[in-house]
Amino acid sequence: QVTMSLSSSTQGPKRSTECLGSLELQTPSSFQDNPLQQLQLASQEVLEKAKRSGRSKCPRCSSSRMFYCYTCFVPVETVPTKEIPTVKLPLKIDIIKHPNETDGKSTAVHAKLLAPDDVTIYKYPCIPEYGEKRHEIALIFPGPNSVSVKDIAFHLQKHTKKGVCNSDDDCSKEPVLKQAKIEPKEERNPNECISNSRNEGTRLKKIIFIDSTWNQTNKIITDERLQGLLQIELKTRKTCFWRHQKGKPDTYLSTIEAIYYFLVDYHQEILKENYKGQYDNLLFFFSFMYTLIKNAKCCAGKE
Repeated sequence: QVTMSLSSSTQGPKRSTECLGSLELQTPSSFQDNPLQQLQLASQEVLEKAKRSGRSKCPRCSSSRMFYCYTCFVPVETVPTKEIPTVKLPLKIDIIKHPNETDGKSTAVHAKLLAPDDVTIYKYPCIPEYGEKRHEIALIFPGPNSVSVKDIAFHLQKHTKKGVCNSDDDCSKEPVLKQAKIEPKEERNPNECISNSRNEGTRLKKIIFIDSTWNQTNKIITDERLQGLLQIELKTRKTCFWRHQKGKPDTYLSTIEAIYYFLVDYHQEILKENYKGQYDNLLFFFSFMYTLIKNAKCCAGKE
């Protein structure tokens, strides 16, 4: 399913001529032809082979799947892990999945498969307590109080000055529901605290994405454990997702697109580095499936 609107609908169509961030120099016609073709991806030959051989077993639960198991978050037997690219992210990502979100239709698993050390998926309502780390965490969600990626450092600093705990919050209380799992040694990894600023208060360490349809998201976004977090809104971009929500604008991105776009913006706006495709492999599965489905539709049209 498509995630809820992670892009601003208020910023207008001016910046929506690109489909993916690394393709901004391409002509509009080349986007329409294949908007993912210029990504710097690892060889997808392993996926071509898997496609030819058909469904295969999940090495953990033995379910019959295509390419990967969306419940165990591992590739199937015909897709050796060593042939799948690994992406190192500049911060940790938590994905909160709505319980009614169909596992097989979600692109959230792509992030876990391709950046296993930096991505954790939780099924709501089993989510962590974020209170004590609130000044290091942001939530991707559009709204009246959302800020742009380039303003993250400034607003985190304001959050820190207010104090980690508001007087109304009891940050020491026991979580209502224990989190499913905790990433080991998360706070000790120096690579996750990347920022040009040396101010502790401007270091973003974790970003949260909600994996649900727009209609499902209200229950999650109003959860008390997510209150008080800095909310970030992405630039307006058009989705390439083939399961687009009916009646919703094409600026509603799939979860993996939202993650990719955020990281491209973060790399340029916060790390102040030229983007050279460092996160393109997050779309390794997405781009392959996009091409498969597009070709299938073309063939069906010709018949």
